[in-house]
Amino acid sequence: MDAQATAQALRSSIQTAIPSAIVEVAPASPGHYALVVKSETFRGRTMLECHRLVYAAIAPLMAGDAAPVHAIDSLKTIAA
Repeated sequence: MDAQATAQALRSSIQTAIPSAIVEVAPASPGHYALVVKSETFRGRTMLECHRLVYAAIAPLMAGDAAPVHAIDSLKTIAA
């Protein structure tokens, strides 16, 4: 899966799990991405809770030896 397709898969996975999310995905190095996720869902939650929601949404893209996503270099969650 190329970087653009992987970025779209990340965006789609997060928006499926957090329907109100506005997601920005920036590829870094191969298999590494930076994410900014804005959602009303994050309001009243700790940063750790917000990050867990995002990581749970993208877990299938990070699973296994041939996973298209190796790391999230930066994750910023914002209560919109």
